[in-house]
Amino acid sequence: MPRLLIVNCSPDALLQRVAAEGSRKYDALFMESIGRHVPQGQTLEHFTLNVVDGEGLPQGVQIGDFDGVWISGSPFNAYELDQPTVREQIELARAIWQSGVPTFGSCWGLQLMTAALGGTVHLNPRGREIGVARRIRPTPAGRGHALLRGKERTFDALCTHEDEVATLPPGATVLASNETSAVQAATISEGGRSFWGVQYHPEFDFAAVAAIIAIRVERHLDEGLARSREEVANIVADFRDLARDPARKDLAWRYGVGADVLDPKQRTAEFGNWLLAEVLPAAARR
Repeated sequence: MPRLLIVNCSPDALLQRVAAEGSRKYDALFMESIGRHVPQGQTLEHFTLNVVDGEGLPQGVQIGDFDGVWISGSPFNAYELDQPTVREQIELARAIWQSGVPTFGSCWGLQLMTAALGGTVHLNPRGREIGVARRIRPTPAGRGHALLRGKERTFDALCTHEDEVATLPPGATVLASNETSAVQAATISEGGRSFWGVQYHPEFDFAAVAAIIAIRVERHLDEGLARSREEVANIVADFRDLARDPARKDLAWRYGVGADVLDPKQRTAEFGNWLLAEVLPAAARR
């Protein structure tokens, strides 16, 4: 049975706030997402490590005992090295890389591994990207890479981030970009080590995005993303309605979204590609 390590990089207090606004916790979202792509007759085992809250692996368990590692999103910034948890997470990312276990990072996960391996992350000068990341385009390398197998030549994805990868570390390849971030998807490889990362969140559904918007109303107003609390509340309500009923044509038209974000199988394709290309082969070798 393939074993996954989920590295949760968000404080539980934040996840509780998100849950109070109608979202499930990130590990549950991830397991549901990747679970859509598990071959018939197989099951996945997983263990969640809440690194921000000081958890460590159980005695006798090592990173190398897993067949894949997923690194979640986070409210932290990879360049704020004065924060102990940022330094600790960077060291953990290096340890994961050295273990050789196939790893996937969503948003912060991509930024964290970038910082751990010698790249740089900065505050995005083009501003926050939240809700739906638009017009993500695979690069020539991305069109031939397994990470984006099944994705359209231009696609949208659910997202929330204010930082972006500025420079990638050695051994990295950009697989997708859009007008907001030059690195929307990338891989890093060295010898038998493999990392896949995306700046967006394939694990999110519209309820998760709605919850994140709901707890950050002031930020949206301060940054000019909305003009009033009522406007934010309407967006949150619409996203919750889309989560309950993705077939709402009126809302899909209003927000200009299609199957790439409304259909769960398409939205989570990156995880399925990683599972089939990296995790299951690793499990077979163990």
